[in-house]
Amino acid sequence: MKCTNRKRIPALCLIIVLIFCMAGCGSSGYSMNYDLNSSVSAYRFISGDNSGTRADSFAQDLCVINGDVSVNSIDSSEAEAVLLCNINAREVLYGKNANLQLNPASLTKVMTAIIALKKGNLDDVLTASENVEITESGASLVGIKAGDTMTLAQALHALLIPSGNDAAVMIAEYIAGSEEAFVDMMNEEALSLGATNCHFMNSHGLTAEGHYVTAYDMYLIFNEAIQYDEFIQIISTSEYSGVYHNAAGDPKELSFNNSNWFLNGNHETPDGVMVIGGKTGTTSAAGNCLVLLSKDSSGNPYISVILKSSGREYLYDEMYDLINLVNH
Repeated sequence: MKCTNRKRIPALCLIIVLIFCMAGCGSSGYSMNYDLNSSVSAYRFISGDNSGTRADSFAQDLCVINGDVSVNSIDSSEAEAVLLCNINAREVLYGKNANLQLNPASLTKVMTAIIALKKGNLDDVLTASENVEITESGASLVGIKAGDTMTLAQALHALLIPSGNDAAVMIAEYIAGSEEAFVDMMNEEALSLGATNCHFMNSHGLTAEGHYVTAYDMYLIFNEAIQYDEFIQIISTSEYSGVYHNAAGDPKELSFNNSNWFLNGNHETPDGVMVIGGKTGTTSAAGNCLVLLSKDSSGNPYISVILKSSGREYLYDEMYDLINLVNH
């Protein structure tokens, strides 16, 4: 019996070693507790491709949030979702319902701008189709008509400063041939950025079933947009004017002010904080929305997002308190 036991012990050890090797012990692979259907973009995989033995987190250079974060307390009771991220430190300073899917209204146009800047040429001349003549009540328009022509640079100014829905359609058709094809590009880009809990149905943000973002996904999208110098230049512009042409070649004037209260002087900014620019959005379904790029007194950048505030004054008052947290 004793001899038999001595022979079985090494054999048992060999079996255990083989099991661990088959399981990947000592290799570069490891299991990750990620959920394909997670409500948190940073913890969700879309692709089922497991050909690689090890994957670095897409969020290794980004802020990540799972649950509310309140390093410093502020009143954000009038907003459904709130987020403040320190870009360089990759730190969430404040978060409320950051993974809640909500209607983004014209914050949608940040993604429209990304696709345009990524795929288009700023000097290209765009020609408007009849689809730019949106008749929905309350739609923000700059007055583009079928046959009008303008450069992509002009169209982006019309898209981002006064939030022209007609400019969004004009850009979408220029880039992809149709708004439907452009929307496919928007959703593909969102997935590539890790913004897996948002979905777009149009290029402008007018209310549509299945059109939504989260505050966290909006952070991911805006963080990509600010990699383009032209985007930052446009969102930081307080007023703009230019000349484009109608179908007959006659000149037409573009002239508008930024709808962002921090840039047009309708609301003060906190001491020690510089608001570079952002994007506004308002519909009855989305409430009042705002995403901002700001910097503290040392030049460190921050992204802040508020979705579905109950009123415009509340939106800017609570955004003021939010970005003021960078001083604490």
